[in-house]
Amino acid sequence: MTDTSIPRAEQPLDDEEPTAAAPDEGEPEEIDAESAPSRAAGESELFRQSEIAADYVEGLLDILDYDGDIDELVSGGRPVVEVVGGRLQSLVGQRGATLEALQELTRLAIFRQTGSPSRLLLDVGGYRASRRKELAAVARNAVEKVKEHGEPVRLEPMSAFERKCVHDVVNAIDGVESESEGVEPNRRIVVRPVD
Repeated sequence: MTDTSIPRAEQPLDDEEPTAAAPDEGEPEEIDAESAPSRAAGESELFRQSEIAADYVEGLLDILDYDGDIDELVSGGRPVVEVVGGRLQSLVGQRGATLEALQELTRLAIFRQTGSPSRLLLDVGGYRASRRKELAAVARNAVEKVKEHGEPVRLEPMSAFERKCVHDVVNAIDGVESESEGVEPNRRIVVRPVD
């Protein structure tokens, strides 16, 4: 029997909980002379991971006889692969379930070649960008209910990507906080007033 599991780091690969040490988007980071070479090396390793992922996804598209353009890049300190084209909805699946599975398989392909876990983000047909907008609306609605009634609001179960999107919106608003509760696949967010 072959073990194909990816070793888990101490923090989830999707970074469900936002980290205080990460700079805000659009805010320049201060770079000292000593860290610049290691950052460049890190950036090239991330780009290598996105190239491995793009090759894997391209092979999968060939097997399925799907057409799609594949972009590989590094964004927000993580490798990203975006697939665009027609007839790709079946690669997303219901509420992104198939996309999440493909992302895990692609991360496994990276792990097999590099020997280290990846935080790759895979997107198909712009699904993640549109879902992020939907989730921002869900988060703002939950915040309004919490502020109006003063009671915690429990949201429906979500994937790690979806929970992170909601946490990001809620944590940017004063007077409320969010936390995740439960166990996968029924892990959900609770939005509550700050004491």
